[in-house]
Amino acid sequence: MPDIFDEVDEELRADRLRQFSKKYGGALLGAAVLAVAASGAWQVWQRYEAKRTAEVAEIFIEGIRAADGAAAGRTEATKRFAAVQEKGGHGYRVLARLREAAVKAASGDLAGASALWDQVAADGSADRLLRDGADLQWVMHHIDSGDPAVVEARLKPLLAPDNPWQALAREQLALLDLRQGKTDSARTALKQLAQDVSAPEGVRDRASGLLAQLGS
Repeated sequence: MPDIFDEVDEELRADRLRQFSKKYGGALLGAAVLAVAASGAWQVWQRYEAKRTAEVAEIFIEGIRAADGAAAGRTEATKRFAAVQEKGGHGYRVLARLREAAVKAASGDLAGASALWDQVAADGSADRLLRDGADLQWVMHHIDSGDPAVVEARLKPLLAPDNPWQALAREQLALLDLRQGKTDSARTALKQLAQDVSAPEGVRDRASGLLAQLGS
């Protein structure tokens, strides 16, 4: 008797399976096909992205090399960096703007360079280090002629003790004080920089040199 019940139970399960397959088999097959297709499409997309990233990286490197040359090379570098901004991912676009800004500044196009620094500084999705670096570059190129209030406002966030750019920002603030005739304030800031072992050596040396010129 137990064998008969087992056979009946097995037949019922088989019948339910046939009914389920008849009702949902097409949908399950379609889902399986879609899953395989999606997996294949994802792999193709990954290969495409890897290839495009490699191409953008090569263009970026070519731009850096061209920027080190003469004026003609700088023109070519600008084209390369513009291509990176058009084709590259967000990170490469930010780096290309900074590089292009440096080329424009070296070529005498301060307005064009400043516009690019402004774009990076205002890009909330860019790395904070790069945004602050863009602000610092803007300040360094406007320290002699920019509106003192604007220059100081752009320096202020960089003066935080934990900001990687703070030593350079303090140096620029001292230069701004000198420009405005605030000699005592500048001298105090330069003394602090010259004695700050955490500041880059170049910053300390420049601070010491300026102090010597000021007779300190």
